[in-house]
Amino acid sequence: MIEWVPSLIGQTFATIYGLVVGSFLAVCIVRMPQDRSLLVPSACPRCGARVRWRDNVPVLSWLLLRGRCRDCGTPISPLYPMVEALGGTLGWLLYRRLMPTVDQIDGVHAAAWVVWFVFLGLLVVAAAVDVRHRIIPDQVSSYAIPVGIVGAAALEWAGFEGWLAIGWRASVLGAAVWGGLFATFAVLGKFVTRQEVLGWGDVKLAAMFGAFLGVFPGTFVTVLVGSLFGAVVGIVATVVARRRVWLPYGPPLAVAAAGWVLWGDVLIATFFPGLAAFSR
Repeated sequence: MIEWVPSLIGQTFATIYGLVVGSFLAVCIVRMPQDRSLLVPSACPRCGARVRWRDNVPVLSWLLLRGRCRDCGTPISPLYPMVEALGGTLGWLLYRRLMPTVDQIDGVHAAAWVVWFVFLGLLVVAAAVDVRHRIIPDQVSSYAIPVGIVGAAALEWAGFEGWLAIGWRASVLGAAVWGGLFATFAVLGKFVTRQEVLGWGDVKLAAMFGAFLGVFPGTFVTVLVGSLFGAVVGIVATVVARRRVWLPYGPPLAVAAAGWVLWGDVLIATFFPGLAAFSR
């Protein structure tokens, strides 16, 4: 078999899988803030018509329907194809990150891909819901902490030693340390300023980061870069709007966490060379 064929097949599968999961992530973004079931089949919110299987093909169906319900013509939010396309892109990028060469295409690396794609999916939902509703659902923060710990333990047991390998002990410690630090900051900040300076959704999100990324350098760099990124975006938004603009903290943290997963080694080599010895 030609050497590049297995890689092409793997990248194609990762992209298609990401597109399909992206469709589910879009449903999560819409339904979680409303406490609606994620298992009920999708239907038009206006006429109630069930979405047919042929109208559920990620991105393509939305384009063919011109963004409207087949039955009543009600516009379908572009959120759906955007999240689907993002899911496919993240699936492909993560495959390239974890399995860049043919000899790395094996069951262990495939399992690592699944674990970290779950993490990226959690980030997408957390960021989107925070932007739209100023909340971070427990389903993608505190409930996901055990998922990160179990994933780290499973990969450690399987012998995964590639990029992002941390082990279950580092996972537990990461969740405890970063959840504790953010909780302390939230309590002290409210005590000093008499107002909420950090939401508990952000506290739970930080603990989830720690479970997947460990204490250091993963979550440390994520929080540092995410905070700087959020500050820059906030300043620019304030200047453009000519008034103080409040932006949620979750989205820049999520972007930084995704950046760490996909390009963390490049980030360290470029901006934090002193941390290279602590990363894998």
